[in-house]
This record gives sequence, structure tokens and C-alpha cells, in this order.
Amino acid sequence: MTKFTENQKITVVGAGLAGSECALQLADMGYQVVLYEMRDKTMTPAHKTHKFAELVCSNSFGSMGEHSAPGQLKWEAAKLGSHILKVAYEAQVPAGQALGMDREVFSALMTEKVEKHPNIEIRRDVVNSLEDVPRPAVIATGPLTHDSLAESMRKHFGDEFLYFFDAIAPIIDADSINTEIAWKADRYDKGTGDYYNCPMNKEEYNRFIEEIQKARKIEPKDFETTNFFEGCMPIEVMVDRGPQTLRFGPMKPIGLDDPRTGRYPWAVVQLRQDNKEGTAYNMVGFQTRMAYGEQVRVFRMIPGLENAEFLKLGSIHRNLFINSPKRLNQDLSSKNDPWLFFAGQITGVEGYFESTCTGLIVAKFLDQKLKDRPFSPPPRASALGSLLEAITDPTRAEHFQPTNINFALLPPLEQKERDKTIRKEKQIAIARAALESWQF
Repeated sequence: MTKFTENQKITVVGAGLAGSECALQLADMGYQVVLYEMRDKTMTPAHKTHKFAELVCSNSFGSMGEHSAPGQLKWEAAKLGSHILKVAYEAQVPAGQALGMDREVFSALMTEKVEKHPNIEIRRDVVNSLEDVPRPAVIATGPLTHDSLAESMRKHFGDEFLYFFDAIAPIIDADSINTEIAWKADRYDKGTGDYYNCPMNKEEYNRFIEEIQKARKIEPKDFETTNFFEGCMPIEVMVDRGPQTLRFGPMKPIGLDDPRTGRYPWAVVQLRQDNKEGTAYNMVGFQTRMAYGEQVRVFRMIPGLENAEFLKLGSIHRNLFINSPKRLNQDLSSKNDPWLFFAGQITGVEGYFESTCTGLIVAKFLDQKLKDRPFSPPPRASALGSLLEAITDPTRAEHFQPTNINFALLPPLEQKERDKTIRKEKQIAIARAALESWQF
């Protein structure tokens, strides 16, 4: 199939944020859309209603600040006519700089909007297999995808492509690392010195362990198992095994000579480059359930991170997502089936509005493909283009983890700007000009 025909239907599976946005966009373009949603017959452990685009964990779409990365993403989505964003403003409640909504009003308005669209046929049923879904199709089933469909997807991709725990380590703005203390080196000086190393003496380490133990933790939800994989063990669970566990795990100092002393420190926190531009670094092995405020307090105790700016804080929760850089094309279609697209959290984006935006751009990509037009992704300099790059760049496949929009994803300025406010303003200006030029 290479061309759109008048009786051609597009199947969208999942009526969450991404699926609802995608279905409405396609329907507005004149396509006939069949939208599947299982929650009339089968509920997830997190949802409370049968309504579309239900918000289950938060009632916020994040910052609306003009010079914030989330604010820029909303600006771009507004330019592209996002239905979710329009309804969010209709259901808006006071939330400072954030876009907060009345959850019930929001989902009721979205359900009404989808149900009333003349080009959308709603089927309240469970989709058990990808083989049951006519192409072209968009799978937007989210982190709580039905088990049978998840198994079908695993078979489709041919390996254990799904991660059932979203284990995210904090990500730090490179400019906020104190390089008078932290130094770059690989263990035993092997490699090209890609890691920053933050050293601790015995007293600093013991105090650090005490604060991890005292910090407030976020308890798992009822439907989240706590049988962690060794590779994504929360640091507080490791500490519970014994106070020296971190020293023999992610904080092992062996092979790392502190240039200030010429000797191994008592312990080391390593930071690994998180993007090609080197503007962001993640804390290796520091998955955690500590509350966000506690993470900032405790992690700033680490020498070299006294003034750390966190682009993303750590978390561990049940999730289900594809290693998109390895398994998906740039247009978010499967490398095994170019007419099978994916959208939402399952692609490896974090955040309600980021999920929405994948549904928005997948609709554009499908339209391009059905009309035999050249593939045209959003420009790399835009927030949408940067988010797409973050989840499809093959160089990220080995250490892929979900991400939300942040300034580290945007391309750095050609001329370095030390003033962070000015730098962000310039990046936003470039992103807006780039998005305005997008021919989709």
C-alpha cells in the first residue's frame, strides 16, 4: 500500500493522550479512523474511568514558561493545532507557571470531542495481537499495555524489546558540574576519559549514606511489583543491603586516581555523557525512589555537584516502552513493518505532553506517507525535532532510557554563551524559527 484511497481506514489502538491526539489529527485531515479503547471492558490498575485521555498520576502538563523547554514544546504544539492542548486550556485550573487541569473536566471534554468527530469510529474492545490490527495502524497503548498485546509486540520485534521497569537516573546540566573537584577519566585510564568522577572521602561517604537512609521515599503503587532487576536496583535498596554496598557497586573507586591526591578516593560517583553535544550527564547507577526535593538535597552533598542543576530527577516505576532507537524508524514506524507506527509513552518519552506530541507528529508522518510525499520530520533545532531525535537516534540504543523535553535535548549554540538565561532565550528563538519553517 502506497497511496490513500477514499475507503482507506487508519486504525489507532489506545485512546489516551497520544492516541486521542493522533486520531483527531488524522480525522481532521479527512481520513476515516477506527479508534480502539479497551477500558469499557478491561480496566488497567491505574485508570478510574472509561473516558478518553484520562490523567492518572498528575493534573499538570508542566511549565508554560516562555523560556522553558516544556513551554516551547507547547508553543510548537499550538502552532500545529494540538487538540489536547486546546482542551487543556478549556479545563485549566490555577497552577502557577504550570498548565494544570481539572482532570474530570479535561477527560470529559476530550471524550466528547472524539466521540462527536464524524470521521472517527470508536470500538470499545481489547486488541490482543498486532496481527488483528489492519494497516496502516498506530499503537498508542501506553505503559499499561494489555499483556497479550505486549507479548505480540515482543514477538514482532523478535527479542525482549520491552522494559517493564522505567529506571531513570538523574541527569545534570554539564555547566553546573564543579570541574575543580570532578575530573574526567575512565577506569584505569582505559578509554578516552568520557566520565566525570566526583570523589568522596570516608567521612563524606558515611554522611551521604546516612542521608540516603533518612530521605523520604516514594512508595510504589499497588500494581507495581518491587522485584527489581539487579541492573536497575534503587540506590536506597542497595544501601539497605549494607552501608558499604555502594562502594562495591556504582560508587566503586578502583582504577580512578584523583589527580589532586594521586590516589583512589574512598568512593566515586561517576557521570556519563547523556547526549552527543555533551551538555548533559547522567549519574551512573543512581536510580532511586527518593522524593524529588530529597534527591536535590542529598545529591548536592556529592563533591563536585554542590550547585548541580538537575535536568531530570531519578525515578523507578512500572512502565513498558520500546528501545525506539533500535526498533523504530525516524518516523516512529516499526523497522519490521513500515505501516505499523507507535506513539505515546511506549516510544520512550516521559511526560503527559511529550506523549501527546508523539501522537501529533505521527499523524503528520502517516499523512506524508499515505500521500507519497517525502518524509519531513520537524527540524532538529525545534523542541519537537529534539524530542524525536532523543528517542530515535541509534547512538542512544545501548543506554536508552525515557526522556522528557529539556534544554539538553536542544542543539547547543554555535557560539558558547555562559549566561544561562541568554543561552536559553537564544535556543528558544532558534527553535521557533525552525518550527515556523517546517514543511509538513
